[in-house]
Amino acid sequence: MTTERAHLDGPAADALLKLGRYFTKWDETADGRAVFREGGRAGDVFYRDRWSHDKVVRSTHGVNCTGSCSWKVYVKDGIITWESQQTDYPTTGPDRPEYEPRGCPRGAAFSWYTYSPTRVRYPYGRGVLVEAYREAKSRLGDPVAAFAEVSGNPETRKRYQSARGKGGLVRLSWSEALEIAAASYVHTIGTYGPDRCVSFSPIPAMSMVSHAVGTRFNHLIGGAMTSFYDWYADLPVASPQVFGDQTDVPESGDWWDSTYLMMWGSNVPVTRTPDAHWMAEVRYRGTKVVTVSPDYADNVKFADEWLPAQAGTDAALAMAMGHVVLKENFVDRQVPFFADYVTKYTDLPMLVTLVEHPDGHGLTAAKFLTAADLDAATLRAARRMPEDGTTDAAFRTVVWDAATNHPAIPNGTMGDRYNEAGKGRWNLDLGDLAPALTLAGVAGAGPVEIALPCFEDPRGEGTIIRRGVPAVKVGDHLVTTVLDLMLAQYGVGRDGLPGQWPSGYDDPTTPYTPAWQAEITSVPAEACIRIAREFAKNSEDSQGRSMIILGAGICHWFHADVTYRAIMALLMLTGCIGRNGGGWAHYVGQEKCRPMTGWFNLANALDWSRPPRTMIGTGYWYMHTDQWRTDGYSADRVKSPLSTGKLDGLHTADAMALSHRLGWMPFYPQFDRNPLDLADDAKAAVERGEAANVGEWVAAQLKAGTLTTALEDIDAPQNWPRTMVVWRSNLFGSSAKGNEYFLKHLLGTHSNLMPNDHAAEARPEVVKFREEAPEGKLDLLISADFRMTSTTLLSDLVFPAATWYEKYDLSSTDMHPYVHAFTPAIDPPWEAKSDFEFFTLLAQAISGLAKGRLDTRKDLVAVPLQHDTPGQIAQPGGHVPDWRGTDIPAVPGKNLPALMVVERDYTAIAEKLATVGPLADRLGFTVKNITYDVTHSVDLLARLHGVMPSGAGAGRPAIDTDARLAEAILAFSGTTNGELATQGFRELEAKTGRRLADLSEGQEERRITYRQTQDAPQPVITSPEWSGSETGGRRYAAFTINTERLKPWHTLSGRMHFFLDHDWMIDAGEQLPTFRPPLDMTRAFGEPELGPTGEKAITLRYLTVHNKWSIHSEYQDNLFMLSLGRGGPQAWLSVNDAASIGVADNDWIELTNANGVFVARAVVTHKLPDGICYVQHAQERTIDVPKSEATGKRGGIHNSVTRILVKPTHLIGGYAHQAYAFNYLGPTGVQRDIVSTVRRRSQEVTY
Repeated sequence: MTTERAHLDGPAADALLKLGRYFTKWDETADGRAVFREGGRAGDVFYRDRWSHDKVVRSTHGVNCTGSCSWKVYVKDGIITWESQQTDYPTTGPDRPEYEPRGCPRGAAFSWYTYSPTRVRYPYGRGVLVEAYREAKSRLGDPVAAFAEVSGNPETRKRYQSARGKGGLVRLSWSEALEIAAASYVHTIGTYGPDRCVSFSPIPAMSMVSHAVGTRFNHLIGGAMTSFYDWYADLPVASPQVFGDQTDVPESGDWWDSTYLMMWGSNVPVTRTPDAHWMAEVRYRGTKVVTVSPDYADNVKFADEWLPAQAGTDAALAMAMGHVVLKENFVDRQVPFFADYVTKYTDLPMLVTLVEHPDGHGLTAAKFLTAADLDAATLRAARRMPEDGTTDAAFRTVVWDAATNHPAIPNGTMGDRYNEAGKGRWNLDLGDLAPALTLAGVAGAGPVEIALPCFEDPRGEGTIIRRGVPAVKVGDHLVTTVLDLMLAQYGVGRDGLPGQWPSGYDDPTTPYTPAWQAEITSVPAEACIRIAREFAKNSEDSQGRSMIILGAGICHWFHADVTYRAIMALLMLTGCIGRNGGGWAHYVGQEKCRPMTGWFNLANALDWSRPPRTMIGTGYWYMHTDQWRTDGYSADRVKSPLSTGKLDGLHTADAMALSHRLGWMPFYPQFDRNPLDLADDAKAAVERGEAANVGEWVAAQLKAGTLTTALEDIDAPQNWPRTMVVWRSNLFGSSAKGNEYFLKHLLGTHSNLMPNDHAAEARPEVVKFREEAPEGKLDLLISADFRMTSTTLLSDLVFPAATWYEKYDLSSTDMHPYVHAFTPAIDPPWEAKSDFEFFTLLAQAISGLAKGRLDTRKDLVAVPLQHDTPGQIAQPGGHVPDWRGTDIPAVPGKNLPALMVVERDYTAIAEKLATVGPLADRLGFTVKNITYDVTHSVDLLARLHGVMPSGAGAGRPAIDTDARLAEAILAFSGTTNGELATQGFRELEAKTGRRLADLSEGQEERRITYRQTQDAPQPVITSPEWSGSETGGRRYAAFTINTERLKPWHTLSGRMHFFLDHDWMIDAGEQLPTFRPPLDMTRAFGEPELGPTGEKAITLRYLTVHNKWSIHSEYQDNLFMLSLGRGGPQAWLSVNDAASIGVADNDWIELTNANGVFVARAVVTHKLPDGICYVQHAQERTIDVPKSEATGKRGGIHNSVTRILVKPTHLIGGYAHQAYAFNYLGPTGVQRDIVSTVRRRSQEVTY
């Protein structure tokens, strides 16, 4: 079958167009670009033709803007002419504004790309590579052998790798491009292993089918799929830390229900443009709108009050507001609504043990008291069965029951979740328990002094604060409550307690008073006090309808997790979470893939094989781009002065290795050997009787050191990633923190790195440091895109992708409750193909080449201990059970990754890709520990699509087109299939003992079909896939099912958490909300101090903010957006900072540090405070980037002066809600702590 299409350009086409001149009656320019008409109606015929059309087609934009706006695409004579906003959204009701019309200028300009100069029209290959491949193939006659020779020859390899990003792409046929790609895959899998293949594509919600088909392909071959949400630093780690859930937030229509609205680090008019009207309009209901922002941002113009907290200091403001809230609502007086709320829904009444610090610092908070700590008599007094002290006992937290004056174990803890004894008890019903929030006044309790860590020093150095709490003995354990610890942490004194307490709100010397924060944030103490009081009073009066919209402005900092926890604490203390109109509203990325079950299971190919290899993106790139080699900010830099030594001397690379070997986080490649060969060896060893099973044999090899993880020698050639595919993404032009490290070490091409050798002596102990860092690890970089980007220009193979107006797909968002469709307005022009067709053809090519080379193999897969599975209870107590170099045994699934053998038929990849596999109906589809019986959906798809007549998918339902895959995603999800929603709620009812199924009963016959989504946006069905309810037409708000139906959160206690007790959280000093300043980049990385440098230069905090005229790197190269903005790279400076180095508006400047250089024009503005520089995300090399004076090479992208900064506490796993799941938890790709030296350069630039 040929994949060629007729070429639409060339001499013949030019001649035909010129011939047409003789049939016209107007004058035109010689190049045919301008037409001149005059007289009567003929003079305006162009304008009437401009708006005429043959048809209007519904589609949308897959651009991670979170808008998920439905658009009308107008087509005339097979050409897209323009687009406008759809106006047929379901109504929100008579009492509020509507969701329509949705859109922004960026979306309205999208059709420019269809026919733009940047459009990728044909497959391209790197010329040097293609020539070498053709020569080798002509000689060897074997595509796989030819690619192996080319990629394995050092000279040839260096020649094509060093050409990356320097032009030299040549047009290829689809068949040859696919052959080269397939040869690379087959060579990599056979020689090194499938886990040396890696894929990257972000944000499934923005185009679910396109994401799912490529991810499905990846998992069928056994490749590693890197995450995006944490990599983008959009994932708030505080969400799993606090809620045991990741970013479940209200739709924007729920802002209308708020009676007090704060925007904190979220510039809503710029980043959530289609939804900003809700924020502006709610003020007309009397809602006060407050903005916290370091600059005069667009959202400040809409606010009633502006708190201009200095960049990176937000947690100090939040802690001071919390001080006021706690003092005035929990101590000076007790608000019944708040007390009742936190008792039911948070861990504030849970008991925490106090222990003597090993270094003599006195008593410190340690671990939650659990059932495992109670003797039989105490268990009986707590009205619990003896087995509750043994069955998952370490996951049953304890309260002090004021009714009986004894410890008690409430329902709903994680100890009730994964065993039969907990069936019907996993709920938040306290019954006749009366948990005490404080031990003050409890019989037998007395005051004790404890030591608490504090990080008020601007350089982040920790100090110790001593404050008192009431405590009581339970058996041998001295305990207090989380609320008592919170009051001590926030400095809220009570009579009779020892310690250092502030003298009042106006005490500037004691953390965390309003006056103390004023010196850090520049927000006046009076404003802090007033806003805190207003916030709490509104919450009390409205029963929790205070809301905070959060975003990248605070999420992209190294210590964003503690900042978020300090802000979330305000919402939890005042009863706002799980309330319509209240709670947290985090919007960074289009993250809510509403038909979750269908997308997740089909994308991960769980209908054919389990488990998939999913990977933490930040950790992957940190290691494989060798940024760890120059990392001066090792794990022990985060430790508190009360650390117990778990982080001492631990390099971040070694923290990565430890996290992987303990099963906390994934890493790929897994081991220093091909997992296909390892599976064969393990199977043979078991057959010889050397071990009872494969996992036991592998564990023994690891323990003995005869097998090692790939991470421990990450730069060894056998451990490099080899074949990589990128689609729906501009990885190297948008999200690659430490971009120049990517270029040098991963790709082996030119870079602007300027290393200062600051951390040369900081080397890991476990991870091997090779003196010569490799350059050019990837054998082949493949990308599929509809426009030329930095990524395609660096790629070895570029495939032309269909745009969003040229394919079938699905879209959803967290901003509105609808699912709607992409529909092709035209066929993909030139030789472009949809992502679905591309991966189908690639799978066919691999399946063909695999015959006789790979055939069917066993694959040993290592995966971490997973969230929402029994893996959460694998490591009780939250310790670090390291088996390496200790007497602790290595046990798969306990303190070692779970190890499983998967059979892969590499000749049948394409057949499996196109069919629903047998595991769907045999094992069901699981999301959030609810397994759905999908046999009815499988039967439905068989009737709708037919079944495959032969091959691996014989008799299985066909999903062999993009529209059919879209239908399958909808059929397998509770949000779009009422039968599954009700089925899931009934299973949850059995577990919780609570009424839940009524949330979707009556909807069992409702099924949202793909055709319906093409007709109009479809409101989804309430489903246990998410924590909120749309039932009865209410606006979606997260966690309403938890608060209204008493379903537990997926946390250790079953409640929202203020307190975290993992060993590493203790040593980091982050058990409770706190303030930590931005990183000291001088000490960690040898960068100049902030401020003037002594020459005509200044060092500023370098912040990569969102651009008003682009969505990430999309639209920044669009002619319309370039015209609305200044066009080209720009960096924003304050008036004073610019004047100090002689920079005028629009001057060329250079921003440099050890990571690279960014060349841009200066935008000098009054909107910025001194000390920070704004560089808009994402500006890449494709538009007006001159050569740098610093390096003599072309200036970089916005990420050229950034680097990856890994916070070790984000590597914790295997313990309760601090356990890994894809895009749920992992280190984040933060970049806002970076500093850069700015100077004026010569205004004569060259390119």
